[in-house]
Amino acid sequence: MDFDAVLFDMDGVIFDSEVKVVECWKVVAEKYGIEGIEKQCHACLGTTREASRAIMLEHYGADFPYDIYKKEMSELFHSRYGGGRLPKKEGAVELLKFLKENHKKVALASSTRREVVEQELRDGGLIAYFDAVICGDMVARSKPEPDIFLKACEVLEVSPKRAFGVEDSYNGIRSLAAAGVPAIMVPDLKAPTEEMRGLATAILPDLFAVMEYLKVFEEDLDR
Repeated sequence: MDFDAVLFDMDGVIFDSEVKVVECWKVVAEKYGIEGIEKQCHACLGTTREASRAIMLEHYGADFPYDIYKKEMSELFHSRYGGGRLPKKEGAVELLKFLKENHKKVALASSTRREVVEQELRDGGLIAYFDAVICGDMVARSKPEPDIFLKACEVLEVSPKRAFGVEDSYNGIRSLAAAGVPAIMVPDLKAPTEEMRGLATAILPDLFAVMEYLKVFEEDLDR
């Protein structure tokens, strides 16, 4: 197939941020004696702030002071990785350049709030690569529902079938599949399951491999 666009998740795909968030949650958890925080962080992957809060409260109880702990974790995260210090995933810049040079539309579709997403993209010097930025606070339903990717396709004016989506989380891959967008999984914190192998068009080790994968479609057109 030819393709017109690529839709990216941000955390764990463009930025190596998910492991850093877990790192900061572990610091807070150790301070307050919170058990099992890493597992709960993994359960929150690919969800909005509201969905993550619900997951934490369901596990730890309604009286769990999530907002206080989350604020402390966020402050620690920004003290360590704000202002452009958040590391990019290997191949992110090269892949984005490749897509722009080949006149493909590019969108970011992240469950994170728009204010945070745009700030991190600006700090990382990447915002100019994106034709659209769609965030969790801009759609009614979060991943694994298809809303965010359908909205990205609508804004880009492309058919979901003529786009690829690049995701690392299970909820992200489920969201792409529900939207009818061919999904490329680049695993980050969680390895692919049989469900993911069934839903994803390809499972690749990194963004350099994604670039090589997409180059095949460009080369086929040139023949």
